[in-house]
Amino acid sequence: MTEQLKPMPEDWQRALAVVAHPDDLEYGCAAAVAHWTDGGREITYLLATRGEAGIDTLDPERCGPLREREQRASAAVVGVSRVEFLDHRDGVIEYGVALRRDIAAAVRRHRPELVITLNHRDTWGGVAWNTPDHRAVGRATLDAAGDAGNRWIFPELAEQGLEPWDGVRWVAVAGSSTPTHAVDATDGLERSVRSLLAHRTYIEVLTDEEPETYCRTFLTGAARAASELFGGRPAVTFELFAR
Repeated sequence: MTEQLKPMPEDWQRALAVVAHPDDLEYGCAAAVAHWTDGGREITYLLATRGEAGIDTLDPERCGPLREREQRASAAVVGVSRVEFLDHRDGVIEYGVALRRDIAAAVRRHRPELVITLNHRDTWGGVAWNTPDHRAVGRATLDAAGDAGNRWIFPELAEQGLEPWDGVRWVAVAGSSTPTHAVDATDGLERSVRSLLAHRTYIEVLTDEEPETYCRTFLTGAARAASELFGGRPAVTFELFAR
């Protein structure tokens, strides 16, 4: 793939980022989030789980609250203060009506113009199998962006005071193997490293490498690889679906 990526749209004010677990956004797009919040945009994080099944040495009752704290600290590094959790069970999220309803409710509540999610496809570039949670949440987010604007889908939401919101203009998928757009990561890259590093408990179990070295190597490598498709600038890539 040699075609240059287009810059992400900038004519919006509010975004909702929807992923399965703490750390998903930090691996995927924190440098872009830092760029956007620097520009005065409002971004809310919505996580389907608290990541309670993510650390083998910690039982879920202890792990969930710890990973929630790390996620809130991580979000703050890149200028995000609103972090919400849906409390679906980590590792066994099911794509379906219940998940779509929960995400549609959040879309109605926050009224974003841009919705962000993570790779919803079966694999990561045909090389590694994606997790069921990522696939379920990504697909449900793409669907819920439309559900939120239809009065007759989930009418109970309106009864709860959540009126339809048909103002989502784009859904951006981070971690896609077929990106179409990108955000310059130059100014946000250092903060993205610190944001991922805030998940220290998880990372220390994940790798034997020194945590900061691991975070910096992973994120700078991804940004550098994306630069080949973005005029030589370090970048975060997205596959953008217009609505």
